[in-house]
Amino acid sequence: MTGRPKPKREIRLNAFSMNAVGHQSPGLWRHPRDRSAEFNRLGYWMELAKTLEAGLFDGLFLADVLGAYDVYGGSPDAALRHGTQIPSNDPSLLVPAMAAATTHLGFGVTSNLSYEPAFPFARRMSTLDHLTDGRVGWNVVTGYLDSAARAAGLARQRGHDERYAVAEEYMDVVYSLWEGSWDDDAVVRDRARGVFTEPSRVRPARYRGAHVSVDAVHLSQPSPQRTPVLYQAGSSPAGRVFAARHAECVFVSGPSARAIAPRVADIRRLAAEAGRDPAAITIFALATVVTGPTDAAAEAKLADYRRYVSHEGALTLMSGWTGVDFSSYGLDQTVTHVRTEAGRSAMENITRADPSRVWTVREVAEHVGVGGVGPVFVGAPSTVADLMESWIAATGVDGFNLAAAVAPESFEDVAEHVVPELQRRGRYKRAYAPGTLREKLTGGGPRLPARHPAAGFRTLPVEAVE
Repeated sequence: MTGRPKPKREIRLNAFSMNAVGHQSPGLWRHPRDRSAEFNRLGYWMELAKTLEAGLFDGLFLADVLGAYDVYGGSPDAALRHGTQIPSNDPSLLVPAMAAATTHLGFGVTSNLSYEPAFPFARRMSTLDHLTDGRVGWNVVTGYLDSAARAAGLARQRGHDERYAVAEEYMDVVYSLWEGSWDDDAVVRDRARGVFTEPSRVRPARYRGAHVSVDAVHLSQPSPQRTPVLYQAGSSPAGRVFAARHAECVFVSGPSARAIAPRVADIRRLAAEAGRDPAAITIFALATVVTGPTDAAAEAKLADYRRYVSHEGALTLMSGWTGVDFSSYGLDQTVTHVRTEAGRSAMENITRADPSRVWTVREVAEHVGVGGVGPVFVGAPSTVADLMESWIAATGVDGFNLAAAVAPESFEDVAEHVVPELQRRGRYKRAYAPGTLREKLTGGGPRLPARHPAAGFRTLPVEAVE
């Protein structure tokens, strides 16, 4: 007797954007339908949030960098000229307005732990978690731009692996604040006794590390999730070890399924070794969707988009991601591997991840010009759905972090056309689950599970010494 077929996993979708012009498609701000230059207007973001919620997106993931892309040509001129992620604004300040315009949509905020003290950062995230009723997440990044280090008064950024050593201490500090400083019942609001908070139920977080320390009571009472949903985007070996220990959602990026699949498998293997459930980590792959009523119409739309690509802008991005100055290469020169202290996976994507593919500088510029280093899924909604399903089968990812070619048109097209096709196939939700962002993503409770390292900070000792 044959059992029932196993139901297919629900495909997860995030929108990937930035409080900046351009983001992942340099030059496309010039397209007549692109509105990304409106990033300074709250109305633009509130409208986008409503569009994404109508499409039942899990969240809007907001990227950020703290420096200008100045590796290309040794100056920020190309980035400024082409609108390559500059000008840009703080992503966290958008969240309350978008949360007020929606009910369920989650918000992932990128914040670089290398250049901000943990104590004020922890309060900002608790504040956002309160104001969104538990719909906020933190994309944990250590940075990759020397310009950000110089902006913080340093000569250069720390070495790649040292940044992750600092990150481990930083996580211990914020866990101490979020998870251990306040008891759940510390706030009593006892009008008769005149006691708002029971002092005996609040304690200082005390942690001394080689790089990060704290000795303070967390200023915010426990928020709906306490610790925000933890996102992480590092795909280097050190980044994968960090993700396996801490992340609930991981973003991976690469031009092919062959490049992505080994990283996904390694993250899940490392999670198991760290004592976590590998299936509990939700992995999103970067992708861009260009769709139309037919395959031919979609291909024509992509050809139209490509007319506006800035190849120099694309190489400016790639130079920042890799730490390699692509202005010193000829366009038809083959890209070879160079090890730097910037992001490691971006260079791996075009030199080692897929041995069957050899990239020229021109091909890198053309590929990165629409959607960054991820694939572009082009076609009618049914074709795009086929491509998504085949990528998931080939890589083991859970869904996609969708960048826009033309904003917000790319997101509107997915919400209006691709989502209904995925729903018809039984691969996409028809309603949001109740609760916080963590509950919607995991099906569990609003707090991190007991197997997560943050749980060890829920009863703080008098002093923790690293």
